[in-house]
Amino acid sequence: MSKNANIREESRAITAKPPAVILCEPQLGENIGTAARAMANFGLVDLRIVNPRDGWPSEKARAAASRADHVIDNVQVFDSVEAAIADLQFVFATTARSREVPKPVRGPDEAAKKAVGLGENGNATGYLFGRERWGLNNEEIALADEIVTLPVDPDFASLNIAQAVLVCSYEWRKIACSGELPFLVSEEEHPQAKKDDVVRFFEHLESALDAATFFRPPERRPHMVRTLRNIFQKAELTEQEVRALRGVIASLEDRKSRARKDRGSSEDKN
Repeated sequence: MSKNANIREESRAITAKPPAVILCEPQLGENIGTAARAMANFGLVDLRIVNPRDGWPSEKARAAASRADHVIDNVQVFDSVEAAIADLQFVFATTARSREVPKPVRGPDEAAKKAVGLGENGNATGYLFGRERWGLNNEEIALADEIVTLPVDPDFASLNIAQAVLVCSYEWRKIACSGELPFLVSEEEHPQAKKDDVVRFFEHLESALDAATFFRPPERRPHMVRTLRNIFQKAELTEQEVRALRGVIASLEDRKSRARKDRGSSEDKN
């Protein structure tokens, strides 16, 4: 894709129902807050907490959420995982450890595709995350439909809750909006330079380098010129960039000219 693709003023409308995020017995308010922030980054708002150790509400969670107040304000607290997922129709249990629970296992990208597909049909889905210290137990995983695990290093598989929430939220949004970015560079605002302007820039640069005796030995000049031109061609220069580069060359030429005049004046005085 060209670096000067057209800008989009508005993001593609997401039609899939966003999944809920369920945190099972989180210990620290800060972890709840950073998980809420990760959710907000990617458009998720339904945060559910099962038996938070330090109770709810939590000022530490709100502070760590970094202005994701719309997520914090809508938090629901439950006494059990069963109650937290009661209204959902499909649940993913997130875990980094293999367990004796015979369920399909998906990566976060595959889980996101399924969650988006279900959400587009109006089904309520959710991601269940375990405790900071030891995750989910087998009984809790058994309540889910499928397992989600990340391709982590097996020798260091433990993730912070917010990190796991962020990865799953990111993958969901990437699928839900077809990978559309919030903005791209506008070709109208930054048009690519015409070839005639680029060639004139090349000639200006090469003339300045000739004056500085850069091309040595002289027989190497054609090869060195081709190399320099190829470097700048790869940059897909805009009109503004070409003007800026020519301004740089002109400034260096003026500086060199002034230096010569200063040397000449100094010699005349001597």
